[in-house]
Amino acid sequence: MEFDLENPLTISHDIHSDSVTSLFSIESDHMPSENYFQTLQAGDFDISIRREAIASISQLCCNSDKFLSYIAVNYLDRFLSCQEKLQPKPWIIKLLAISCVSLAAKMKKTAFSILDFQSDGGIIFDTRTIERMEFLILGALKWRMRSITPFSFILFFISLFKLEDPPLRQALKARATQIIFKAQNDMKLLVFKPSIIAASGLLFASHELFPMQSPCFKKALSNCSYVNKVTLLQCYNCMQDSVVDEYDSVLQMVSSSVTPANVLDQTFSSSAEWKNHSD
Repeated sequence: MEFDLENPLTISHDIHSDSVTSLFSIESDHMPSENYFQTLQAGDFDISIRREAIASISQLCCNSDKFLSYIAVNYLDRFLSCQEKLQPKPWIIKLLAISCVSLAAKMKKTAFSILDFQSDGGIIFDTRTIERMEFLILGALKWRMRSITPFSFILFFISLFKLEDPPLRQALKARATQIIFKAQNDMKLLVFKPSIIAASGLLFASHELFPMQSPCFKKALSNCSYVNKVTLLQCYNCMQDSVVDEYDSVLQMVSSSVTPANVLDQTFSSSAEWKNHSD
């Protein structure tokens, strides 16, 4: 079965079912170790290894689905967080990046060729060498390859906003997805659970797209029993620092026959009515 980041569990995914509770209860198992960020920050672990490996992963995935890169970096961080020391040699970093992408491609059932991954010249790794590194990664990750990521929680949190219009929901989801992609490389976000990153990304996107309704969205997220308000604010502030100040026009997805203003007028008849919905 192909790995779907929005539904990492193999059971049916109903945003109001027990599967959502399961996601929140086990998401920490798919994060780097607790002291990973502190280790990077303190310089106990060579941060250049992470930076160069991510650059290699991005290069390897430049013509692929962005989700492939996201999974590979997730594997990378979880693996590195289990290593006391890793030599910052270029060939080791390249082998690690190739192996993470290879595993992610297998999980996503994405067609790939190891030779294609090594077409940039330099050291060429044979299949057996890559497989050995893959098994090292699998062991460190305890074979938990169906990673629970922020994308696993987006639909659940959007359901709390009571947005009735599908184009608006899609615009919000698309912009939040862009923000989450951009923020992944920021090591300050490594301390936050995937669900908090998802909530922060949606809050950030709602502030851009629907600034008048953003306080209502923030209230809906803060009232969610799965969300810690203080942690949400901390993550949101970190995300503000890490996201490039570019405002992509996601609302182009909305049908040209319906302007954003008209849709908003129909969806949010009055601030008082919206407040009642979110209570």
